[in-house]
Amino acid sequence: MAWSDKKGLHMRKRTLVLAVGLAVATTLVAAPAQAAGAKIRLPSLSGRYQVGTTDLHLVGSQQDPWRPEDKRELMVSVTYPAQRGGERAAWMSPAYAQRFGSAIPDLPAGAVDWAATRRHARVSPAVDRTRGGWPVVLFSHGFGSAKELTATLTDDLASHGYVVVSIAHTHEASMVEFPAGRFVTGSVGTDPASFKTALDVRVSDARFVLDELERVDRGGNPDAERDPLPRGLAGALDLSKVGMYGHSYGGFASGETMYHDRRIDAGLNLDGGMGVGGTGTPGEVTKHGLDRPFMLVGADLVDPSTGREVEHSHTETSFDPTWNQFWSNQRGWKRDLHFTGSAHSSFTDFQAVVPQLSRWYSPEKRAAAVGTIDAERSLRAQHDYFSAFFDLHLKGRDRRLFGGNSPCHPDTRFIV
Repeated sequence: MAWSDKKGLHMRKRTLVLAVGLAVATTLVAAPAQAAGAKIRLPSLSGRYQVGTTDLHLVGSQQDPWRPEDKRELMVSVTYPAQRGGERAAWMSPAYAQRFGSAIPDLPAGAVDWAATRRHARVSPAVDRTRGGWPVVLFSHGFGSAKELTATLTDDLASHGYVVVSIAHTHEASMVEFPAGRFVTGSVGTDPASFKTALDVRVSDARFVLDELERVDRGGNPDAERDPLPRGLAGALDLSKVGMYGHSYGGFASGETMYHDRRIDAGLNLDGGMGVGGTGTPGEVTKHGLDRPFMLVGADLVDPSTGREVEHSHTETSFDPTWNQFWSNQRGWKRDLHFTGSAHSSFTDFQAVVPQLSRWYSPEKRAAAVGTIDAERSLRAQHDYFSAFFDLHLKGRDRRLFGGNSPCHPDTRFIV
């Protein structure tokens, strides 16, 4: 399964972008230690706050739909506004990086030192308590992808004053690292029944995580190993203001979770169709819409059956009709924001990573992976629009970005 949902893109047709994209998840097996290679740098934060991060191992009381003999367990990363201190967190642990291996097709073994890459978040510093509580935003990754591959968005949103909780959907994620060096690799099929189960499991996962965050805010510690939580985390979560966003199938799951759980006040869908993979059957959110704010964010795609380049938007019904269905039924605030020249994986860390691999990655392969959009402008626009969306709907702060197209972001425009 590709990081970019290659086998399970929940639209009616696959795209050429995904067919030649970052097809690595099926090769996530133990690899020999890599020699020192190129170092990857993740973009600086655009917000005003320092950022910290910690992981939680959560075990529920319900059985796992994928493994009924086991209780459902998750790894989540909690990234938050922090006081100064602590070392920068690794993008991937050494064990994860070893298994990650060659993350880009045709990249020579050892060409990149993945374990050396550092996030801007620091490891478990005390929480910044300069305000009473921080709004909470959940994140859901793409089908067959991993929460580790959206650290750029996670850290940047936290720097704008949010507690961002990234969920690894066990058995469906390409790989999940649990304590004591235990790994669970993806094993979910791509048949319609599996896609429907995956959607239901994601909704259940998000609701369970919200329940556990309520425990944390009351001073409890739901971590299965009872590892200490960052100082000041209890009482720092404003769970009266909750958002959710996701990439690809995670974007669909964000809307579907909002439909089933009114605790979530606003949502973002980053280039994810809103139909069950393999069938295109619309979700409940697609059929009924929401009475709360939701924004679609689309990329450019190529229809492999015609070779025609299309914009993923609610006005393009031949490729993915589910956005049009949702748009027609959406009752709350809505926008459809398009990134011209972007690709499906532009909304992951690969937007920052792939341009740094030009020695090995041809312009054609780079365009197939992350489009032709200027990487710095793309990331700047993502950070600006996504934080402004949650500022508007969770904090009541209007940064004047949604009334029309912005000259500050020439690669983006609203589809009307």
